[in-house]
Amino acid sequence: MESLTQTTVGAICLILLLSQGSATLILLSRLLPGARRKPPLVPMDPTPEQLGAVSVIVPTLNEAARVDPCLRGLSHQSYEVREIIFVDSKSQDGTPEKVKTAQISDPRFRLFNDPPLPQGWVGRPWALHNGFLYSSTHSKWILGIDADTIPQPGLVASLISTAEQEGYDVISLAPQFILKYPGEWWLQPALLITLLYRCSSPGSGNSLPERIMANGQCFLCRREVLAAVEGYQSAASSFCDDVTLARYLATRGYNVGFGDGANLIKVRMYEGLKETWQEWGRSLDLKDATSPLSLWSDLWLLFNVQALPLLLLLVTGWLLSQGITFLTIKAVFALNLGLLVLRFTLTFATAGSYANLSLFNPSSWLFWLSPLADPVAWFRIWLSARQTPRQWRGRSY
Repeated sequence: MESLTQTTVGAICLILLLSQGSATLILLSRLLPGARRKPPLVPMDPTPEQLGAVSVIVPTLNEAARVDPCLRGLSHQSYEVREIIFVDSKSQDGTPEKVKTAQISDPRFRLFNDPPLPQGWVGRPWALHNGFLYSSTHSKWILGIDADTIPQPGLVASLISTAEQEGYDVISLAPQFILKYPGEWWLQPALLITLLYRCSSPGSGNSLPERIMANGQCFLCRREVLAAVEGYQSAASSFCDDVTLARYLATRGYNVGFGDGANLIKVRMYEGLKETWQEWGRSLDLKDATSPLSLWSDLWLLFNVQALPLLLLLVTGWLLSQGITFLTIKAVFALNLGLLVLRFTLTFATAGSYANLSLFNPSSWLFWLSPLADPVAWFRIWLSARQTPRQWRGRSY
């Protein structure tokens, strides 16, 4: 019986080695280009050639509680911004009034309500689509900005300069996140790592279209490109319209960039652990932007390299302490120790993506323990992959 048990344990360990080993090789192939990633973009002053080059579009729905920093940040952009269009979906909380107040001191602000949401469209891409149609045809670039962001001075000029220097038709930025409460500091970084494990990292250069990452919180696109693909129609029904549109454009041969915008834009997305779990977790599976095969292969990858390592390290460590020293057990222990070391290394590598991360912030210390939330993060992605969102930003679908 003991021999049979040992054989069973050995067989399980061999299966784990084959599965986790394969997943680890795939993961490393995705992470290695990040070692040569470009540094974060820096603020720039506009050039005369950039005069009136950009129309900014901000979709809003009941954003009064958090839109003020966005309004101030956009007003600090210089003459490269021709107009700042707020497309409001009939907010009931005073959002339009805030935009009208900002318009008094900055006439670039414009406000209009989007038409009723048609069948087959999600609210955000519908608002962006209508903002694009409403914008000036003299603008060379269209910049989508979310109302919960805090644009820093020099953001837009830096985006244009980078896009033109690198030959990008589209470029979006990863922001610097503003977290406040302990639960956020613990879970949000683990959720973010799921994206890093699946997609290209900011500044790492081009990748296959199905691995391209994008961020609609700050998404710059050439007007002529959007016109060629009929605006946002390719992402009409997507709850991750940014990634869907970016990958669609990449398949059409356009050059898509993704940069590190920690110096240029900050964002406060959700309030607390509950909102982070419910709201962000609904779109992180990226199922609207990928094939079912890629979706489930990514879940397999995340299960092997993010959900399992801590558990298997504890189990195999206990077995080794009991004198069960099969070679396969030692190999599983070593592999998962390596994966956990890699995960903590990435925690340090991504620290610059978070504002207010310091020893003097008593809540932020949980950031360093976020690898312990990895199994929870994987479970959230798995749940999201099996469900279609029915509510989003106060709308029912």
